[in-house]
Amino acid sequence: MRVLFLCSENSCRSQMAEGFLRAVAGDRFEVASAGTIGTKVNPRAVTVMAESGIDISGHRSKPVDEFTGQIFDFVVTVCGTTGDKSCPVFGGQANSKLHWPFEDPAHATGNETEILETFRRVRDQVEAEIKRFTEKN
Repeated sequence: MRVLFLCSENSCRSQMAEGFLRAVAGDRFEVASAGTIGTKVNPRAVTVMAESGIDISGHRSKPVDEFTGQIFDFVVTVCGTTGDKSCPVFGGQANSKLHWPFEDPAHATGNETEILETFRRVRDQVEAEIKRFTEKN
């Protein structure tokens, strides 16, 4: 099955989801992620995922346009309910569309410890959703 995770910048949440799904069930799913615009993978996302034993340092941030015309079994938006400038719209075919509203840790404020705690909290939420998803699918 093919899964595409979408968020606004493809720098944190969708990258984490892609990393977790590959680690948990990569033999069952072909997984990708993208955003409204391609930016870069957030180094803090790389750090907190490494704490969970998952290496996303080789991931590349991609614009959703790279996947136009493709077919996915699931397209999952991971944009939050507030604060996101734009959640991407997928221009290809999706058999099922899901929305998991996660806060964008890239907008966390405070000192480095507080910011990393936000990243860890979102990481843990993403991991929990991935586990629920893989149990159902």
